[in-house]
Amino acid sequence: MMTLELTYVPGQMRPRRGRRITAGKLTGQKPALKMNEVWAIRFRLQLARDIRELALFNLAIDSKLRGCDLVRLKVEDVAAAGEVKARAGIIQKKTGRPVHFEITEQTRASVAALIQKHDLSGPDFLFHSRLASSLRLSTRQYARLVQGWVKSIGLNPATYGTHSLRRTKAALIYRKTGNLRAVQLLLGHTKLESTVRYLGVEVDDALTISEQVDL
Repeated sequence: MMTLELTYVPGQMRPRRGRRITAGKLTGQKPALKMNEVWAIRFRLQLARDIRELALFNLAIDSKLRGCDLVRLKVEDVAAAGEVKARAGIIQKKTGRPVHFEITEQTRASVAALIQKHDLSGPDFLFHSRLASSLRLSTRQYARLVQGWVKSIGLNPATYGTHSLRRTKAALIYRKTGNLRAVQLLLGHTKLESTVRYLGVEVDDALTISEQVDL
């Protein structure tokens, strides 16, 4: 869908950075979750004992995958010989390029619990849809789950989306290290410029990082 960046000027419309009108609706970048918000959602899912949603949320944060790739994950992508891997990799649907990601201990535990509960095997989709007509969770269903998660902790669901989860750990890594190249690899971006735009890196941030490197 074509998007235009517009701002109102009497008598005409001119482009302006950072604001979009898509099908008549103003939208913008979805913000990353803060650490306390991640833990709040995780706690609620643990309290509800929702094994599928807890595994989905944890893996979304760890993997930094686009929604279309996350919902297509199969057991064999993240587990081998009965054990959930510490590192995994897939071919991205959007770019056709490989991307690798880590799976932390708590995520491995939640994914293992999901596999055990539903007796899943290698070629099975990891996240099944609860609709009989679908073999796996759809991106639309995933987006609705994300909106439910953020709403459950008092956030505005219109402000956040699936890219909030994709961006969360990447933004944290960037803030801690300033290493854009590492974040680029983890997000599977082909160009560093894409990572800069995705994280919303400003010129001042880039200069601050540059000043810390003394050759």
